[in-house]
Amino acid sequence: MNPDADYRVDASEARAFGRVAVLMGGDSAERPISLKSGAAVAEALQQAGVDAEAVDVQGKDLLRVAAENRYDRCFIALHGRGGEDGTAQAILDQAGIPYTGSGVLASALAMDKLRTKYVFAGAGLPTPAFRMMTDASQAEAIIASLRAPLGVKPAREGSSIGIYKVADEAELRDAYHKACEHDPLVLVEEWVSGGEYTVSVLGDDTLPVIGLSTEHTFYDFEAKYLSDDTNYLLPSGLSSEEEDYLKALSLDAFRVLDARHWGRVDIMQDADGHFWLLEVNTIPGMTDHSLVPMAAKAVGIGFQELSVRILRESLEVAS
Repeated sequence: MNPDADYRVDASEARAFGRVAVLMGGDSAERPISLKSGAAVAEALQQAGVDAEAVDVQGKDLLRVAAENRYDRCFIALHGRGGEDGTAQAILDQAGIPYTGSGVLASALAMDKLRTKYVFAGAGLPTPAFRMMTDASQAEAIIASLRAPLGVKPAREGSSIGIYKVADEAELRDAYHKACEHDPLVLVEEWVSGGEYTVSVLGDDTLPVIGLSTEHTFYDFEAKYLSDDTNYLLPSGLSSEEEDYLKALSLDAFRVLDARHWGRVDIMQDADGHFWLLEVNTIPGMTDHSLVPMAAKAVGIGFQELSVRILRESLEVAS
């Protein structure tokens, strides 16, 4: 996990960072992954010479952390609701504590897959045709207006939790009820069958494109975090022109949401070779199965350096 065991910050930068809280855990469905991400980041920062402490945020703990004013800045490793949706960012903004990653607006937008797609569509960026679903009675009209198969997903959930592939009205109704267990607001979009790709953003630039290959129906929660048979293609297998296009498209998607510092953009390629934006992740995983560290490593950026570079972006927020 830490191939750059000799990477260190100098004394002046360590002083500039001050005392750092690595916020992790939380109460969302992604708590177990967040705990892994946070623990890995905290260890990496400590080994790099940063005064960092892992802080498991649950319930009102973030309010207490902010009120105590014990930390100079925060590395947010929270995934899902309460940490990735603008809530934590708003609390830290009010407390005047700098933090890594996107601000309130971009965090809230990116966490809401439905609103993200409205923004993509409004900006003229390619994204699969979609509909909002708030009641099972809408199934017939949605099936008539979109091309099956369809993807059904909770609008404000992450890590591919609660996503279903459906082919007809009966399956859509059933998937809608299951998705509602996670969020009453459900996104239905045309399913794109083909290559899966992800582009990591670090600062103002992108990291190498990663292609994803799995025996699962799609790159779901198990394929992301539990399975050992998921294939990560680095190089991606795309032409240099296609990779350049995906990198530019990812930066466009990132910027149109007002995202900053770091993140990951997920993209599909259909049978005709066209690329389609799915979503932007403003706080991607930082585990041993995670894609941002994998892409960084491909260009010689080890986990400790990656963690420090993300943290370094928070200095600009404070200035």
